Amino acid sequence: MSAVLELAEVTVRRGQSLLLDRVSWVVREGERWILLGANGAGKTTLMQIAGAQLHPTSGAVGLLGELLGTVDIFELRPRIGVSSAAVAEQIPRDETVRDLVLTASYAVLGRWREEYDAVDHDRADALLREVGVAPLADRTYGTLSEGERKRVQIARALMTDPELLLLDEPAAGLDLGGREDLVSTLSVLAHDPLSPATVLVSHHVEEIPPGFTHVMMLRGGKVVAQGQLEETLTAEALSATFGMPLVLEHHDGRYAARRKQHHRG
Repeated sequence: MSAVLELAEVTVRRGQSLLLDRVSWVVREGERWILLGANGAGKTTLMQIAGAQLHPTSGAVGLLGELLGTVDIFELRPRIGVSSAAVAEQIPRDETVRDLVLTASYAVLGRWREEYDAVDHDRADALLREVGVAPLADRTYGTLSEGERKRVQIARALMTDPELLLLDEPAAGLDLGGREDLVSTLSVLAHDPLSPATVLVSHHVEEIPPGFTHVMMLRGGKVVAQGQLEETLTAEALSATFGMPLVLEHHDGRYAARRKQHHRG
């Protein structure tokens, strides 16, 4: 499988701060990555690089067969689907759900004078069905629950048939029911061989959908561990990532973590 994202010794500095420290990473076609780490670990910075939104201070970034810095990023970006808080903040509340997904074809937010053909409409409707919100197509975005909004954002991110899908904390702000609905939707996408290579950012192992294949763990801008999910996600690696002793459990394809209790003898 060819690489859709390839980082070699990538470092990002902001003034005196080291946001990423010599990160090397390869994401291949068909892989589903979970990116774990505490606040400030460098996850969002890494996603900005993967989305061609940021250039590294040093190191090389291969993205969809192109070298970042030698290619027009405006040609790359439509080939990358992104769902993030930054994108969500720009969505007009009075936009209908169907139009919100449709406008991704032109990489715009808000209908203007673009023309969409039947193929576009059919694809938008199919994606809304796939993420489980087809009945909401004529509703306005502002009337949706937070969980419904997250699913619509994912449908929009998939509209251009991207080669790489980046989901930055899609479960943030959801209640338990909303989170579980979203995890099951993401699991369906993960198991679909036609879905693009995917990177999902989270703080919580509970949010890892069944069907995800790989994990990278970050702490202080450095890679703690990366590799196949079942081999790499261990209590030891997770404890090092979050800086505290943790117990990791795995049942029915789902993970759970909690702090290790010290029993006084």
